[in-house]
Amino acid sequence: TEDSFSDGGQYLDTADAVAHGRELVAAGADIVDVGGESTRPGAVRVPADEEAARVVPVVRDLAAAGAAVSVDTMRAAVAEKSIAAGAHLINDVSGGMADPDMARVVAEAGVPWILMHWVSPDDFASGAGGAAHAGSDVVADVIDHLRRRVDAAISAGVRPEQLILDPGLGFAKTAEDNWELLRRYDELALLGYPVLIAASRKRFLGTLLDDGAGPRPASGRDHATAAISAMAAREGAWGVRVHDVAPSADAVRAAAAWRGQARRGHQAPSPKGER
Repeated sequence: TEDSFSDGGQYLDTADAVAHGRELVAAGADIVDVGGESTRPGAVRVPADEEAARVVPVVRDLAAAGAAVSVDTMRAAVAEKSIAAGAHLINDVSGGMADPDMARVVAEAGVPWILMHWVSPDDFASGAGGAAHAGSDVVADVIDHLRRRVDAAISAGVRPEQLILDPGLGFAKTAEDNWELLRRYDELALLGYPVLIAASRKRFLGTLLDDGAGPRPASGRDHATAAISAMAAREGAWGVRVHDVAPSADAVRAAAAWRGQARRGHQAPSPKGER
């Protein structure tokens, strides 16, 4: 996208995006996540046809090259076209709230569906920064919300084994909210579903690494991201979503070895795979 907080404008061209996706696979990515609109705080939504035009050709070319591809979209129509082009996983930051038809698409296709904690559609446009959890237990709030999203998905015909949960680090949460969710990962895991941790380069890491001159910019947050990856893997997370693959791939392998589980090379994990 033009306005991604991390790499806006670098991969707008289809050929550039496909080449970057192949580089990510070569660096150790199990799944390449392709998105056509930014979800950074304050981002403005792009028209559905523009999102599809950005995403579908990239999905088709990466899938043809043998990559496992997920699609980061809140629109059922974009998800449906992407699945037809070869995508095998839908990463929906709205948790199914933005488009009521998403559950039907996922149920009919039988693909895995990542449901992220999202407070309300208004947070996407406003870039809300934590007020939604003022005075409350953020972990309890997130668990309650995700439980309701799971119930809604299953009621719509999605099989439980298709679901992966994401606590939504950085979405309408303070830095302390994010750390509390990570500290209490075990409570998220008690929901009984695979968990995705998406902390890469996010603002709360920049705040942590503030050296007095201000928060560290996104480009300087990859070492902290790899540390989060190692700890998430050690806790048993299903996956981590990152920008700089190689350090986190190494971290995940080291964590697997620590747990006594050999992990050589890389492979796309199934939703109910090793946890």
